[in-house]
Amino acid sequence: MKNLIGTSALLGLLQGAAAQLQSGIYTHYPDCVDGPDLLTSNLVCDPSASPADRAAAIINAMNITEKLANLLDVANGTERLGLPAYEWWSEALHGVAGSPGVNFTDEGDYSYATSFPMPILFSAAFNDELVLDIATVISTEARAYSNAARGGLDYFTPNINPFKDPRWGRGSETPGEDPTRIQGYVKSLLIGLEDTDNGAFNTSGSGFKKMIATCKHFAGYDLEDWEGNIRYGFDAFITTQDLAEYYLPPFQTCARDQNVGSIMCSYNAVNGVPACADSYLQETILREHWGWTKDNNYITSDCNAIWDIFANHNYTTSSAAAEGISLVNGCDNACIVANTYVTDVNGSYYGGFVSEEVITTALIRQYEALIIAGYFDPAASNPYRAIGWDQVNTPYAQELARTAATEGMTLLKNDGTLPYKFANGTDCKVALIGMWANASYQMQGGYSGPAPYVHSPLYAAQQLGLDYVYANGPINQSTLTSNYSDAAMSAAESADVILYFGGIDISVESEAMDRYQIAWPQSQLDLISQLASLGKPTIVLELGSMLDATPLIDNKNISAIVWAGYPGQDGGPAAFDILTGAVAPAGRLPVTMYPADYVNQVPMTNMSLRSGPGNPGRTYKWYDDAVLPFAYGLHYTEFKASFSGGAPSGYHHGSGNGWGHGNGWGSVGAHGQYSIQSLLSGCSEAHPDLCGFPSVAISVHNTGDVTSDYAAVLFSNTTAGPAPYPLKSLASYTRLHSVAPGQTAHASLNMTLGVLARRDENGNQILYPGEYNLLLDVPTKTTMSFRLTGQAAVLDQWPQPPANQTFSAAEDCPLYGPCAALGQPVE
Repeated sequence: MKNLIGTSALLGLLQGAAAQLQSGIYTHYPDCVDGPDLLTSNLVCDPSASPADRAAAIINAMNITEKLANLLDVANGTERLGLPAYEWWSEALHGVAGSPGVNFTDEGDYSYATSFPMPILFSAAFNDELVLDIATVISTEARAYSNAARGGLDYFTPNINPFKDPRWGRGSETPGEDPTRIQGYVKSLLIGLEDTDNGAFNTSGSGFKKMIATCKHFAGYDLEDWEGNIRYGFDAFITTQDLAEYYLPPFQTCARDQNVGSIMCSYNAVNGVPACADSYLQETILREHWGWTKDNNYITSDCNAIWDIFANHNYTTSSAAAEGISLVNGCDNACIVANTYVTDVNGSYYGGFVSEEVITTALIRQYEALIIAGYFDPAASNPYRAIGWDQVNTPYAQELARTAATEGMTLLKNDGTLPYKFANGTDCKVALIGMWANASYQMQGGYSGPAPYVHSPLYAAQQLGLDYVYANGPINQSTLTSNYSDAAMSAAESADVILYFGGIDISVESEAMDRYQIAWPQSQLDLISQLASLGKPTIVLELGSMLDATPLIDNKNISAIVWAGYPGQDGGPAAFDILTGAVAPAGRLPVTMYPADYVNQVPMTNMSLRSGPGNPGRTYKWYDDAVLPFAYGLHYTEFKASFSGGAPSGYHHGSGNGWGHGNGWGSVGAHGQYSIQSLLSGCSEAHPDLCGFPSVAISVHNTGDVTSDYAAVLFSNTTAGPAPYPLKSLASYTRLHSVAPGQTAHASLNMTLGVLARRDENGNQILYPGEYNLLLDVPTKTTMSFRLTGQAAVLDQWPQPPANQTFSAAEDCPLYGPCAALGQPVE
């Protein structure tokens, strides 16, 4: 009965909050000058007090009813205390996006925001300075919306789950499959979003965070809906080794190294426990092991994930119990999707599932984050409060969106046709064919807001003054009908060059929608084959996520292939920048291009990285039969990359891997020896895995005739430590800009001890003595070896899970079952 009363009362509170939120009241800042006496006299309004004390003061002034009304993303506020309602759910994955916390106007001011490419594409640039620049624009525009009472101060971004399985519907939201790449990406992204580096405030010097970022989804989340397994109730069986080595390093960067404001727990369970109710993940690892307590940082649930603990995981017997266990085990805010399922916060307290003390702690964590963002401070004291509409979609932001698209676009095949010199007028007729040729909103991808414009390839051709003819093509998996074929062939027959814009889009890959196939749609392959048979230059631009391009690569009548992902608001002009050579391609694949049959070799539910029964291995580290490998990318010129003895006088500063600092060890040399104990004793880092290793000096000579960027990627491998051994692991990267023909550019690739270490079966990160190899570029252009001597050193002692939360793929299949879901035969 108490639960029923609690639910009824909660619904009333939610209705009141919803009314305020619809009117925009939730984005108003509290008035610490002319507000109610209970607010202005509260310590929360004293900027000289510590954020922790200020947050505690306002929360402790609430009664239990008021506290319960503020535990959801739709926080009711407290009218008595002058605390406005607040919506904690705002989105900004690759630009300020539509969400409950963001309110766009229908036209004019605040009707749009800069729409950058999806993360999977701009991550392909391997340029973390670009990532920082994009994040800085996003946070500026987010602040503009907040200041206009149209957006919150916290945003559910970034998505940093590694893109392990090519079928995952949300892979395009991520930076790719490699955790080291994601760590560099997320460090730079968070500096741009929050304007802090490891908790230190940067450009403003104001002591305020620019915004509150939320790293998601913690943890082991990369399945939407596959073969009856849905994310809301999926139990991911993950070994401690894989968890520490692959699934969690990006979150370690967020929490331990960058002190991000917020983290989102995911829908799925890990080894039997729903993530939002998992004390091992949220308390033992996140807060205790990583020390993510500096600013009382808070955890939010994914939206409706608390309800799922009860309804889909069957882990509790009621919604009230689910909310209680999530609060007790570290989750502070329950996000809910409006008009769906009620998370019974009142029932959690009145039913005895959680104490007021735990509720108070959860609220203090959230409001301390708002205080650090300046929520209660005078506008004059916070430079971010001066940001307005004039800083949204500036000419700089527009150019950056186009640059981000071109820098990530990746050349996969070229017989010399590209760059193509399109002649204006009637000297060269261009056929633009395919489902993406005249695309609009599809170019933005998911989690997008209204863009100021969306420029398609067709628009770009018009702006270039090209003589063109356009024909649509099959949409995703649709059948190749005579309407498509006849129109396309007619256009191609009248043209001198054929541009086919195809692939897939968010209608077949998105949140809540995984794929079953990773082959090019057969209807499109059939049409492309017909077009290419005409013997004219035929160039394929693949948009959307990665597909097996084997038939296109093998077809000698296809001149070139460019992967263009989801290129954002200026994707069409960006594509033509690449096609014409106005920008030379230098992107590298952020994922492995798997053969189409890979989907028949391993179920999505198998979370293991290493190969085994029913699993050929995942990612470039453990799978060696790729169509095109991770970090593959061609150029319009030829580069000769080599190791050099140091950083010569012609040192070329690259856009590096986000670690940003060198070390005092000089440059690594071939066949050198380094004492593990000496490396550690000479390091002052708080965490040994961040200790620097001698940097790697490289020389990159442009032997061709086109000025081009070059993204340098460095891998390591070793047989030191436990078997099996990864084929190779990303150790460092940087992007060299505008290397002219005949020029030799130089750079130093920074490495840490952590990228050389291995994780044992217990998850411990250990630096082993032995022989190590460094491999430069993809395909490998040159190698170098060195030796680590001394005793093996533990860089990170991993906290062990409770006995009932351990999983071994080799031993525990019968215990956890069903075995078939793990790719092993059912006994």
